[in-house]
Amino acid sequence: MSIAHVYKRDHINTDEIIPARYLNTDNAAELATHCMEDLDTEFVKKCKPGDCIVAGDDFGCGSSREHAVWALQGAKVGAVIAKNFARIFYRNCINCGFYPVELANATEVIKDGDEIEIDYKKGIINNKTQKKEIAFKPLPDFAIEIIDDGGLLNNIKNKK
Repeated sequence: MSIAHVYKRDHINTDEIIPARYLNTDNAAELATHCMEDLDTEFVKKCKPGDCIVAGDDFGCGSSREHAVWALQGAKVGAVIAKNFARIFYRNCINCGFYPVELANATEVIKDGDEIEIDYKKGIINNKTQKKEIAFKPLPDFAIEIIDDGGLLNNIKNKK
């Protein structure tokens, strides 16, 4: 069970996910202490392990840095649900072992504070608060395998 943190905005960029002034480390736990701080100064305090971010169009646009995904992982965010993602950010999510969920009307059907469960393989978000199921197109099997293995490097090692 996770809580949805909804940002009714399009184009949340990588500098808002992790400000560039903190890019002097690749330590996910350290990056997590600044996750989303330029967008929501309270995010790190209110986000619990497994919670999800819900946003509009083009999430993760801007710089192609993996640090944005590492900051989300370090903050123990379970997934980001967005209308769609910047392509490089989307691929960085998969390569780093993090779930991006595309849902066209995400900010309309999920409200801030809703309790949700996600079945990534079936493509179902169970919104416990609103007592409804929301379908999304699941990732292809190969991408789920990469994420479940903890990222692309682990996936390659597992295949050897």
